[in-house]
Amino acid sequence: MKNSTQNRRVLITGATGGVGSHLATTLADHYDLVLHGRSQDKAPAGVTLKLAELDAYDEVLGLMDGIDTVVHMAGAASPESSWEAVLEANLIGVRNVLEAAREAGGRRVVLASSNHAMGMYDRHEEWPVYPHQLPRGDSLYGVSKIFGEALGRFYHDEHGLDVINLRIGWFSEDPLAAEEDILRAMWLSPADCTQVVRRAIEAEVTFGLYYAISDNPNRRWSLTNTQLELGYRPQDSWTSLPGAVEHVVEGGAEVRDTWPHGS
Repeated sequence: MKNSTQNRRVLITGATGGVGSHLATTLADHYDLVLHGRSQDKAPAGVTLKLAELDAYDEVLGLMDGIDTVVHMAGAASPESSWEAVLEANLIGVRNVLEAAREAGGRRVVLASSNHAMGMYDRHEEWPVYPHQLPRGDSLYGVSKIFGEALGRFYHDEHGLDVINLRIGWFSEDPLAAEEDILRAMWLSPADCTQVVRRAIEAEVTFGLYYAISDNPNRRWSLTNTQLELGYRPQDSWTSLPGAVEHVVEGGAEVRDTWPHGS
């Protein structure tokens, strides 16, 4: 039996990136997907991308025909991104996506925010962290994500566009490869990533800031509103993987003073 959401037309921007390419595969049975990229050369075999530069508004608007929901995963993705990179992709780009979705009559935009929007709490080990706290970016990348959240709030309040901000943790196939406790603590498994994005697309709530992290026992960031308002139920924990050993540190393991550089 087909899923009841099968006919919902969903645009995934950045569909050749790490999270975007994963979602392009795992959401294919649930939605009518439109996949965006910057170059067809990066597309998997047999997949046709819709091409657009994020800083070119007319090109972004051209992606929106018939789109119900935009899952916006494109952009500069490193906490060490330069000002020029975040300006083009994460400031101008997110504005263009929100404005194009509004102009085209889209219902909802799911924005990929980041734990780095609150990363100074982590650097200074001021835990736990809740979505409603004052944002404290740990990098220009983190600041650009704060901008996206604030702009999404404006588009929701001013134009009635649904905007769901997901503060995505560390997406990785192998969390045990990380040496830093804080990275394992913010791990988001591939399966949980798919689940939380589906919930963000389908939930009745029309705006919010939500952490997207797996069920890690050492996490420092609240999932309460993600669970209550989106209906997210994380299934995975890095401590459940073969060979995993957790060394419990009361109050949370220390974070190096240079966080997040080199992460």
